[in-house]
Amino acid sequence: METRPPLPPFTRETAIEKIRLAEDGWNSRDPARVALAYSQDTRWRNRVDFPRGRAEAQAMLERKWKRELEYRLIKELWAFDGNRIAVRFAYEWHDDGGQWYRSYGNENWEFGADGLMVHRHASINDMPIAESERKFFWALGRRPDGHPGLGELGL
Repeated sequence: METRPPLPPFTRETAIEKIRLAEDGWNSRDPARVALAYSQDTRWRNRVDFPRGRAEAQAMLERKWKRELEYRLIKELWAFDGNRIAVRFAYEWHDDGGQWYRSYGNENWEFGADGLMVHRHASINDMPIAESERKFFWALGRRPDGHPGLGELGL
């Protein structure tokens, strides 16, 4: 049986760990790797996309990272209870024309007993920014430990 620790029910510490693992995965920009954190029958709401199942979620991520270049993400805990976690996040990226964006949002996650995410509901807003307004400058990939979070960055 496939499992993805930490497993519910979540404590504050395990919810924060789960969020950081998700952030690290998404910052890899590897759709196949990210998709493994979701159940085979996962259900998403992501902007105008409503993927059903791991394969559709992976395909959505492939399209996303072809469009959202130099993607860097920070996620933070908002709330948790039992097998559910709510996060707020921001990420920066640019399009193929060089326009930078900061995307803000909230996600509600529900997990199975195996720790795989079965439901992901995301609300996301994109704000064009000047390159001089960027706040996320680490090398592509995992956000370094000790890098400021959203609160410390005034986001």
